[in-house]
Amino acid sequence: MIKVGVIGATGYTGLELIRLLVHHPQVNLCFATSKSRAGERLPAVFPSAPDVPLIDPAEAPLKDTQAVFLCLPHAESAQVAVQALDAGVRVVDLSADFRLRDAKTYQKWYGVEHPAPELLQEAVYGLTEAVRADLPAARLVANPGCYPTSVLLALKPLLDENAIHSTVIVDSKSGVSGAGRKPKQTTHFVEVDGNLSPYNVGRAHRHLPEMEQAVAWWTDDAPALIFSPHLVPAPRGLLSTIYVHLDSSWDEKKVRQLYDRIYGNEAFIHVLSQGEAATYAHVNHTNRCAIGLTMTEGVLILTSAIDNLIKGASGQAVQNMNAMFGIDETAGLPG
Repeated sequence: MIKVGVIGATGYTGLELIRLLVHHPQVNLCFATSKSRAGERLPAVFPSAPDVPLIDPAEAPLKDTQAVFLCLPHAESAQVAVQALDAGVRVVDLSADFRLRDAKTYQKWYGVEHPAPELLQEAVYGLTEAVRADLPAARLVANPGCYPTSVLLALKPLLDENAIHSTVIVDSKSGVSGAGRKPKQTTHFVEVDGNLSPYNVGRAHRHLPEMEQAVAWWTDDAPALIFSPHLVPAPRGLLSTIYVHLDSSWDEKKVRQLYDRIYGNEAFIHVLSQGEAATYAHVNHTNRCAIGLTMTEGVLILTSAIDNLIKGASGQAVQNMNAMFGIDETAGLPG
């Protein structure tokens, strides 16, 4: 059994993570922490949650575990990661702290100096299907953001082929849980219900440099990205519609053959049939990513759907842990 802990258990990703871990056939959940609710049990926060006690983070028995999951705000997460690594514990970080390789870029987008810049080059960017060969040796895994997960999984086969030579337009729509559990005026029920809101459009969303970084890793001539995220009146789910101009050598048959070759044996990536577009219903409450492919007048329209809390966060974190410890990636995961 793999002994694990969760630090920061009372957010939406922490809850989903604990739900997955308590039913994982090869995991022993040793502890879960909460600064604000220490001494209580998780059902006091979420009535339907597993009956797990919550302890103060300062009391977390790191040395009794083999891995910890960090579900903490940026900057705070990096400090705890250092403590865990010093204790010989492997880390899967669900915050943004280790996603960007450059400390100056991190400071620009997150407004604080990085607490542990010496670890940025070591961290493995945990888009599991792209980096699984690096995970068994990893001490520190940076779990990708939800928007980047949907976008990068959809684009990677084309990027690997250097097939994109013009600007890529990404239109993404996320359920409200993607904004986190902390109350904000823009996420109140009255503001969200019956509404559809673009936000942080242009070059304003913190997930944009994360996507641009990965795109530059995977292709010789990185295309520009235009990214427009939206908030939809749904609790969960994330759908990205991506517009890519391809040259005349590409038709839908060739594109589909590429995606079937790359993703045909992936447990959690499902390339949909011709004429079918991805929706929340394909993926919610699972660790799946559904990808639809449509060609029209030289433009490939990709639809890529995930559950933002599972494949976009906690499920991918468990998938990464599975790969780190050499067990079946599907263990403990729905989908």
